[in-house]
Amino acid sequence: MSQSTGAAPEVEVRRSRRRRRTVSAYRDGDRIVVLIPATMSKRDEATWVADMVARVQRQERRKVRSDDDLVARASKLNDLYLGGMAVPSSVRWVTNQNARWGSCTPGDRTIRLSDRLQQMPAWVVDYVLVHELAHLIEAGHTPAFWAWVDRYPRADKAKGYLEGYSAAARLEPPPGGDVDGDEGEV
Repeated sequence: MSQSTGAAPEVEVRRSRRRRRTVSAYRDGDRIVVLIPATMSKRDEATWVADMVARVQRQERRKVRSDDDLVARASKLNDLYLGGMAVPSSVRWVTNQNARWGSCTPGDRTIRLSDRLQQMPAWVVDYVLVHELAHLIEAGHTPAFWAWVDRYPRADKAKGYLEGYSAAARLEPPPGGDVDGDEGEV
C-alpha cells in the first residue's frame, strides 16, 4: 500500500505476519517504508504511520553535516571575514578530538573540527571555522591572529558559548540525588 500527498513524502506500509508488536520505518529512496504487524487495526496503522514518518523526517533533519558542507561553509566564511586569504587544502569533521574544538596545521593547510560541534548552533561552528582559518594567515595566537578572528561578528558570543559548554560538562551532579529541585529549595 502506498500513500502520497503533495509535499509529504511517499509512504509505503508493509504488513508482516512475523511482526507481533514492533513498528519500524526507514527511508528507501524517495519514499518512507513503515513496517507494521499484519494484525494491526487501520486506526492504529494511521496513528503509527504518521508517528513513524515524523520520526524519520526528524532524524533526517538532525543528520550529520558532511565534510562537503563544511568545505563550502569555510570558503564562504573565508570570503566574508578573511578577505579570501585563508584557503585550506581540506576541512573535515573528526571523531578523535575531545580536548579541543578544532585544529589547524598551517604547513599542509588542513583544518579539522571536532564532531562534537555538529550538535551546536551554526554560528558557533562558524566561529571555530573562522578561528582555524585565521591560523592559515597567522599561525600563533598573536594579537594579529585575534584581530582576524574578531572580524567574525559573533566571535565573543561564540567564545562564551563554548566556555559555558565546557564548564557545564565539568560540573558534578548535585549531592543527594535530587535533580529536579523539588526538595530542599532555598
